Amino acid sequence: MTKLRPVPPRIDYGARDYWAGTIKMGLSKFFILRVLHDAPLHGYDVARAVERVTGGCCSPTEGTIYPVLRDFAAGGFVTVAEEVVQGRPRRVYALTESGRAAFRVALEAWMEATAALTDTGRAFAQKPCEGDCA
Repeated sequence: MTKLRPVPPRIDYGARDYWAGTIKMGLSKFFILRVLHDAPLHGYDVARAVERVTGGCCSPTEGTIYPVLRDFAAGGFVTVAEEVVQGRPRRVYALTESGRAAFRVALEAWMEATAALTDTGRAFAQKPCEGDCA
């Protein structure tokens, strides 16, 4: 008897939501490093700071932030300190020197990608419509 494999859901590569989600997923890690570069923060403040510095473009949820912060801590890119704020324990995350170096590398990589995207945008904005442009 042959086992049927489940059919994976169809990805709509023509949907803006697909591309926006993919881009934001990658940018979330970068912007978490970015806001921690400014100052140590606890998780909730990381989320709000990312939202602020991106003008709302990236609004990471707790489900996104805490796994990334755990990965960064496990890799030695952030430190975690417990402190009590208004009677509640909070974890405060701060970049290490390795985290600062990772941010600089990430910034370079994203700037290269941004330049390539900008060049592509210019090239396609200047091209006249060829063939079926409906």
